[in-house]
Amino acid sequence: MGFYKPITPARRYYTRRDFSMLTKGATPEKSLLAPKNSSGGRNNHGHITSRFRGGGHKQLYRIIDFKRNKLDVPGKVASIEYDPNRSVHIALINYADGEKRYILCPQLLAVGQTVTAGPTAEILPGCALPLSAIPVGTFIHNIELKRGKGGAIARSAGTFAQLVARENEYALVRMPSGELRKVLVENYASIGQLGNADHMNVSWGKAGRSRWRGIMPHNRGTSMNPVDHPHGGGQGKTKGGRHPVTPWGKPTKGYRTRNNKRTDNMRVQRRNTKLGV
Repeated sequence: MGFYKPITPARRYYTRRDFSMLTKGATPEKSLLAPKNSSGGRNNHGHITSRFRGGGHKQLYRIIDFKRNKLDVPGKVASIEYDPNRSVHIALINYADGEKRYILCPQLLAVGQTVTAGPTAEILPGCALPLSAIPVGTFIHNIELKRGKGGAIARSAGTFAQLVARENEYALVRMPSGELRKVLVENYASIGQLGNADHMNVSWGKAGRSRWRGIMPHNRGTSMNPVDHPHGGGQGKTKGGRHPVTPWGKPTKGYRTRNNKRTDNMRVQRRNTKLGV
């Protein structure tokens, strides 16, 4: 984490991430770049579906190998790079057959190390194996929920899940939220905790820095008119006059929003609860 001298009021609270772990002079691999158009939070009809998004710096998308389906081919870490599209850093892997791919960079992964994917891979940071081949208690990330679809769980900076147990065709995984969930043992996961854990401690310092990231000011419901939000209106300042709700009238505090009965039987324990409750 880097700090600055407070030469302006905003700079007093301005912190930046430490980029010392990135490979100096590394440039993005052109074959793994793709154009990325800014949607401004709008769908194909031009309607805003994600509020308070717009502007921001232009970015190119880095194609990440979430599937890790290049089995039993060793690859060498060529560089560790910054990715503007995600909080975690990425590692460029040069495989023995000449192919190059980006993967999410875990802690302790360094340039020159070798990573592999497959049931016989070593238990080292960056290697990918099926849950059936990973020792119980190991920290893992980029966990598949459906075989071959690619990692879906634990993909942001500093996150990890833990393999707690295995029984028959299912493995018990403790998610970053604390939830215990059953996952098929044939699904792949990568070893280690993801790097750049200090990302959550960054103080953006000023509103303009959020605008660079494409984040627009977030208006309170109580500052709006009644036509725009259920909390809007009133003479002077109000607290909304009702229990907190979303702009569409749904309760927004203490209200369970999960509605996926198809996977309810895969949850062994809800987050922030005791086992069996």
